[in-house]
Amino acid sequence: MTIQFDEIYERRNTNSFKWDKFKERFRAKYRVEDDSDILPMWVADMDFAVPQIVIDAIKERLNHPIFGYSYISDECKEAIQQWYKRRHNWHINKDALIFHSGVVPAIATIIETFTEPGDKICISTPVYAPFFSIPKALNRQIIECDLVESKEHIYEYDFEQLEEAFKKGVKAYILCSPHNPAGVVWSKDTLKKLIQLCIKYDVLLISDEIHSDIVFEGHKHIPTMTVEGAEQAKIVACIAPTKTFNLAGLHAAIIVAENKQLRNALIQNKMAHGLDDWNVLAASGVQAVYEKGDEWLDRMIQYVSKNIDYLEQELNKLDGIRIIRPHATYLVWIDYRGTGLSENEMMDCLINKGKIALEPGTKYSEAGRGFLRINLACPFETVKDGVERFKKALL
Repeated sequence: MTIQFDEIYERRNTNSFKWDKFKERFRAKYRVEDDSDILPMWVADMDFAVPQIVIDAIKERLNHPIFGYSYISDECKEAIQQWYKRRHNWHINKDALIFHSGVVPAIATIIETFTEPGDKICISTPVYAPFFSIPKALNRQIIECDLVESKEHIYEYDFEQLEEAFKKGVKAYILCSPHNPAGVVWSKDTLKKLIQLCIKYDVLLISDEIHSDIVFEGHKHIPTMTVEGAEQAKIVACIAPTKTFNLAGLHAAIIVAENKQLRNALIQNKMAHGLDDWNVLAASGVQAVYEKGDEWLDRMIQYVSKNIDYLEQELNKLDGIRIIRPHATYLVWIDYRGTGLSENEMMDCLINKGKIALEPGTKYSEAGRGFLRINLACPFETVKDGVERFKKALL
């Protein structure tokens, strides 16, 4: 298989959210003076070409000139099952698969199905922004429970604090596993404690595992449903190939609901909204990567790991900057609290002086203040360019 992660593709003027849409998001908020040469390293979108097997599979489907109503084939379902068994030792019941357009819409569906307006949804911050924006849009109350930093500056749970939050009548808890933005792979002990707490307070556990495939050497993702005692809890998981293989534009995700009662309620909600399964091209592409995508993924992880090595080596030399090395994901959490700069000052320096667009930490709640998130799923030359721009911003 020919894999070229070094190749740079021109993505401007391709309706790319990452490359074309970011300007209007950043321009007004950060008083952008000139956006003609800003390097976007913000949203979680790779600059790598998708595996050739995806293109081949979609081309093969395009050879048939009819695109009528379709369904997800047993072969596609089996490819999903085998992938999670092979990569994660997770034996998923075929009937437990509920197909959706994306993990964020799936989370919205789950919240809508099992909670009511005014109900409390708990999240551990800092965390992926839709975890609070989606519940708020559905008129649910958000209970934030901050993660705490270990001596190694890796986030951990404060379970006493989380239990106090659950005592307030929390109906659902949204878990980010692996964690976004800091790339933490949660230990089996952490997941077990979380599950037991959800059982104790009858809290629905929504486990977002979209980044589970991108885990670096020395770490192992543990699917929440495989943890001891999980079968006694109310758990639904959200998985997808979209982050793994850069397929966000195909709109394909899966809700895993092993509990039949929960599954039936989700299916009923899906039918009530007239939601279909994946389109024919998405199904073809997803089946292909789950059947034959192992080599591409393994090599991509190695490539991104080297990008992280370089970023860490270069930026840790800067006064007040510390790289939080992730266990997983192609996203890196940068601690700049030592610089003494406010978030607005840092973002102004990055955008207007360094000409680089990163995610500000407060996007992930107030607990993220003093941090930045950078995306390293890109060719090494882009990483080098980004590092030099970052350095220039702080000169």
